[in-house]
Amino acid sequence: MSVSEIRDAIETMTKVFTEQPEKAKTSGSATATLESGLRFEVSGEHGALAYTDMPSALGGKSSAAKPGWFLRASLASCNATVIAMRAAQLGIELTSLTVTVNSAADARGLLGCDENISAGLTDWKILVRIGAAATSPELLHDIITWAIDHSPVACTLGDDETTETIIEIV
Repeated sequence: MSVSEIRDAIETMTKVFTEQPEKAKTSGSATATLESGLRFEVSGEHGALAYTDMPSALGGKSSAAKPGWFLRASLASCNATVIAMRAAQLGIELTSLTVTVNSAADARGLLGCDENISAGLTDWKILVRIGAAATSPELLHDIITWAIDHSPVACTLGDDETTETIIEIV
């Protein structure tokens, strides 16, 4: 879709959701089904399929991405989508957009080696590389900040004091 088509769709849905808030509510699901060992098939709406596995060092076969990768992928793609939507709302055609999400983990938490160590992912870093012709760096920065504040995945994960967002205007 073009920037104007995206903007028109967003304006239409904003009007509908403002007038009929019940239409804004959505739900979804994902189902993980054991294939063998630590490999799972994950299925979802519209025929979506993904697979997970653990590294061989942890008993898997390293045949697919680890589950935590999908969390990073979800955050990266959600943030990128909302950035592109916000730019389109403002009539800005992006020439480039890449969102990379990194995080760290301590496997001792996963394995229960030390109950004082969390299994959670930490030290989140979000790198946004963005470009748009005839658009000020300040406006691009504002778009990114607004988008991350309105990204469903980012909002679900919460405001973690270990999250660092790095913005590169290209």
